[in-house]
Amino acid sequence: MKNFLNFLKSKTFLIQLGLAVVAVLVLVMLSLRWLNSTTNHGEFVEVPDFSKMSVSEMRKAVEDAGLRYQVLDSSEYNPDYPRFSILDQNPPAGNKVKSNRKIYFTVNPSGYKKVTVPDIIQVTQRNAASMLKAVGLDVQRVTYIDELGKDMVYNMKFKGKYIKPGDKLPKTSKVELICGNGTVPGSARVQAESN
Repeated sequence: MKNFLNFLKSKTFLIQLGLAVVAVLVLVMLSLRWLNSTTNHGEFVEVPDFSKMSVSEMRKAVEDAGLRYQVLDSSEYNPDYPRFSILDQNPPAGNKVKSNRKIYFTVNPSGYKKVTVPDIIQVTQRNAASMLKAVGLDVQRVTYIDELGKDMVYNMKFKGKYIKPGDKLPKTSKVELICGNGTVPGSARVQAESN
């Protein structure tokens, strides 16, 4: 133990210790300089506003800005934006980022996704409207025909063509309901013939 303590106080150990400290300091300084030069420390690119750009316009703008990109799956269709245009970006426009940073984009799909027409035949008009709204459809108008069930749905139309439960329509489509007016079919003709 005494020899070890003498060695720690020796001139040789102190010189070796001093050289090791200098070597570590030099390595740290060289590492910091290398990191500054390779990470472009202090050099930033302002993220452009890509909203409403088409995907091809976005690609060119990303390359011109020295950035990279990744397109994420589209979410819901937004009618305020052109089809296949940029809906959202992360990081947002105006942020300062390093060059070669990846920007994530959400693209507007080509249209509303399709939804299944619910079975609203023999359902009251009021309930049918609620069921349509629940799946993302709307009632455009109600047409009445001679049928005993007043305000009961007997048929549906979309753009003038008959549709049936289970058919697929783009979300937000407007459907025409054909409902009964409470009159027995043919009763007016029978009454006219009896007179």
